[in-house]
Amino acid sequence: MKLIDSLVTEAAGIAAIRRDLHAHPELCFEEVRTADVVARQLEQWGIPVHRGLGTTGVVGIVRNGSSERAIGLRADMDALPMQESNTFGHASRHPGKMHACGHDGHTAMLLAAAQRLAKHRNFDGTVYLIFQPAEEGGGGAREMIRDGLFDRFPMEAVFGLHNWPGLPTGSFAVSPGPVMASSNEFRITVRGKGGHAALPHSGIDPVPVACMMVQAFQNIISRNKKPVDAGVISVTMIHAGEATNVIPDRCELQGTVRTFTLEVLDMIEQRMRQVAEHLCAAQGAQCDFEFVRNYPPTINHEREAAFARRVMAGIVGESQVVAQEPTMGAEDFSYMLQARPGCYAFIANGDGQHRDMGHGGGPCTLHNPSYDFNDSLIPLGATYWVRLAEEWLAAK
Repeated sequence: MKLIDSLVTEAAGIAAIRRDLHAHPELCFEEVRTADVVARQLEQWGIPVHRGLGTTGVVGIVRNGSSERAIGLRADMDALPMQESNTFGHASRHPGKMHACGHDGHTAMLLAAAQRLAKHRNFDGTVYLIFQPAEEGGGGAREMIRDGLFDRFPMEAVFGLHNWPGLPTGSFAVSPGPVMASSNEFRITVRGKGGHAALPHSGIDPVPVACMMVQAFQNIISRNKKPVDAGVISVTMIHAGEATNVIPDRCELQGTVRTFTLEVLDMIEQRMRQVAEHLCAAQGAQCDFEFVRNYPPTINHEREAAFARRVMAGIVGESQVVAQEPTMGAEDFSYMLQARPGCYAFIANGDGQHRDMGHGGGPCTLHNPSYDFNDSLIPLGATYWVRLAEEWLAAK
């Protein structure tokens, strides 16, 4: 493994910052303290800072030479609204808030790279360091773009990196094409006619209509979608009724839809609406159908994914850069990849053996109350960021 020596030497100091961020988690668009920490470190290293994009976003600018070429490196900063089970020294001090996805580690890796880039500047061009708020449901990437991220800081390509538990440490995963799914929500209200449970013929029962709807939605996946295309419809909530002997007036269904392409998403939304409305009409009920598109699919660009793979292989060797298995999880870096060429890759977080005494009894998986970022990744992730920026700006 070819790590940059100074990043190894300075890793303990960056890890201390990471643990401080872990102990003080902030939710989406509330990352005021986190942004202060990031901005203060960048300014100490002589990096100009711009704040306020996407409410609490931070952009650092490292320039050298005369080239107008530029690259963007992105880390997310927000935590999750969940209670931490860990009791070690850097566990969350804020009840109901936790860095359970490793955004504290992502911020730390990019800070470590920023320090190295600012000190040595072995490149000709500009590196934009993007510290993004509100990935966990707030669409912070979209909001930074709306606030002029790519207009004020023009860049040829943008890259993101996420830790991935379960893969052995010292390895990366990267692939072209779809790597994370779109995230979408639906709410359907079946409106019938309530009455006495002993007299069902006198009303219109919305509950069996909702049950038929749940089953029919799965036929969209198995019969309307090509078998080789990925798609998931999950009805996760059904609410109806207040008493056992009363047929309710209405029944509400909610859930999510995940796809890897917008074409499949368009088809699923259209068919779900048709199924819901026609089933209700056939039973004499009425239907209110709402479909909200949240994050689009995260689709890596072929050239940028290949470039990232070459950089990774130069650090850890070809055998330690594996294919990125697509996941139905969602990621708002997708908005950046819609606006600019780029690549979103995974860095292995290991199996949890790195955790300090006092960790919770659960697995070290993402969005788990026993999770903790693996600090040994800081010099590796930072080396990747530095080499990626240097080699990108040196390439023809």
